[in-house]
Amino acid sequence: MSKLPAINIKPFLEEDIGSGDLTAQIISAGHVASATVITREGMLCCGQDWFNAVFAELDAKVQITWQCKEGDWVEEGSVLCVLQGLARPLLTGERTALNLLQTLSATATQSRLYAQAVSGTHCKVLDTRKTIPGLRDAQKYAVVCGGCYNHRIGLYDGILIKENHIMAAGSIALAVEKAKQIGSSLLEVEVESMDELDQAIAAEPTRIMLDNFSLASLREAVKKVAGKIELEASGNITLDSIRSVAETGVDYISIGALTKSVQAVDLSMRIDLEMG
Repeated sequence: MSKLPAINIKPFLEEDIGSGDLTAQIISAGHVASATVITREGMLCCGQDWFNAVFAELDAKVQITWQCKEGDWVEEGSVLCVLQGLARPLLTGERTALNLLQTLSATATQSRLYAQAVSGTHCKVLDTRKTIPGLRDAQKYAVVCGGCYNHRIGLYDGILIKENHIMAAGSIALAVEKAKQIGSSLLEVEVESMDELDQAIAAEPTRIMLDNFSLASLREAVKKVAGKIELEASGNITLDSIRSVAETGVDYISIGALTKSVQAVDLSMRIDLEMG
C-alpha cells in the first residue's frame, strides 16, 4: 500500500450526518469562519488527504492550508493546518475529519516507533489484517507512511496457512501442496513448534511464520533454515522486546498492535466564528 489508496469519504460522513446536521443550523448559512487544528502530543502526521476530502465533499470552497507535510514529525502544540470557509461545513465536518486524521496519524506514529526499534537490522516490521473495520486500506497506507511494511492487504493477495487450515487439510504437507496448486507469490505457513517447523521446511513454502517462539527457538530456527525460506516471527512481541527478536536473524516481524490497538492522537480544532 505504498501508493495512496482510493478515498471514498461519503460513508464516513453519512455515518455522522445522516439526514442533516441539526446543530449547525443555528449558525447563519452565510457566516464565514476560520479554524485551526492543533496537536496536543508529538505525532507523525498522516491522513491529510482524508481530512481534505471531508471538507471537499461538504463544500469545495473550503480552503485548507497545511503547516506540515504528510509524513512529517510534528511536536506537541504544533499547528497542523488552518481552514477558511463557511462556518456550517467547518462545524459539520470537524469530527469526521479529526477522527480520520487522529487515527491514521496514530497508526503512522506507532509504525515509526516500531521501525526505529529494529533500525540497523535486516528485519522488516509487518502489519496484519487486524485493522479497524472500514479503514483497512487507509491504515495499511499509514503503516507504510510510518516506515513499516504491509503483509497481505486481504485474503485475496496471499496465502497464509494457519492451524485451522492445517487441521482441515490434514497436515502441513497436504495444505502446502494444495496451496501450490492455487498459486500465489506469498505462500506462508504458521508453525508453533520445532517439529512443525521441520514439516514446513520439507513442504517448501515461500515463508514460515514462527508463532510465539522463544528467542532461543527463533535463533535455532534461523540456523536450521539457513536462508532458504523467509522467516517471520509473530505473537506477543512488544516495542520493548522487538529489537531482541529482530537480532535473532528473522526476516520479518508481524505486529498486530500497529493497527488494532492504536490510541488516537489528541487533536483539537478551534473554530473562530467572528469573521465576516
